[in-house]
Amino acid sequence: MKIAVLPGDGIGPEIIAQAVKVMNALRSDGFPIELEYGHLGGAGYDAAGDPFPAATEQLSKESDAVLLGAVGGYQYDNLPRPMRPEQGLLRIRKGLGLFANLRPAMVYPELVNASSLKPELVAGLNIMILRELTGDIYFGQPRGIRTLENGERQGFDTMHYSESEIRRVAHVGFKAALKRGKKLCSVDKANVLDTSMFWREIVSDVAKEYPQVELSHMYVDNAAMQLVRAPKQFDVILTGNIFGDILSDEASMLTGSIGMLPSASLDSNNKGLYEPCHGSAPDIAGKDIANPLATILSVAMMMRYTFEREDVAQRIETAVRKTLQNGLRTGDIYEAGTQKVGCAAMGDAVVASL
Repeated sequence: MKIAVLPGDGIGPEIIAQAVKVMNALRSDGFPIELEYGHLGGAGYDAAGDPFPAATEQLSKESDAVLLGAVGGYQYDNLPRPMRPEQGLLRIRKGLGLFANLRPAMVYPELVNASSLKPELVAGLNIMILRELTGDIYFGQPRGIRTLENGERQGFDTMHYSESEIRRVAHVGFKAALKRGKKLCSVDKANVLDTSMFWREIVSDVAKEYPQVELSHMYVDNAAMQLVRAPKQFDVILTGNIFGDILSDEASMLTGSIGMLPSASLDSNNKGLYEPCHGSAPDIAGKDIANPLATILSVAMMMRYTFEREDVAQRIETAVRKTLQNGLRTGDIYEAGTQKVGCAAMGDAVVASL
């Protein structure tokens, strides 16, 4: 199992180091894991003058899966747009054809009180947000900043989806729902956007192939409200790139901390890029206080989706659960009566539980 490891920027190297501890523990048990490191984001720009260096692109394509830390940092804010760290992330997603982004949001019983919502609203919460990742307004052309005839400057972007893009991600969503609660809510803005009207039409057509799954539609503004009003009504949420970006971060806070949420970005063959949902958090980088659990849980998702080793995925998830049961907490999920530990200590504790 060849895994490309891209620590990235900010807290990326710290949290990746803890996930590597877990993979090394699996390897010592005889699991055939081969790790090779590369640069992405600001680290790519520093190393090669490009946020997605050619060497990283080659490594990613040759590997079975990619594990990413995070990208971005204040020192890169004034770079030209093509050189910004975030462009490296967009390019690796597009270059590897990673169109399906799976973001589970579940609440561990031990962390019910860490959520900003009442315990009764989030206890037992288990949502899967499926975000289309390589289309929509983030990739649409034309885009840019132009000067109008009257001399006023204008920024513009283009939102569009092709039928094939919608169909392929819809199939992923319905198949995911079949393995869960058999409910799928497609989120759009069909009352305003032609792109969303088209999205709803195609998703409804794909639904005919999955009669066991209950399909519903919801406008994105209502979905945002419902996620904080009654989040347990959802099972699988299927939505486009920009709406999924926003809703998945909102859903992350239902769990108590974005530091707990892993993600998987898959191509049509389940090759994937796995990363925590949070960013590079440059303000806490190098302080050994970041939460590595989302990154470790991303390794569990890698075992489940790319390598089809559900047993190993559950073993990692059980180790995380045991660590939380033992009362260990990083600062973002700390509460009175628990033991606050740093990033490295949390990684060691998960390995011990493993």
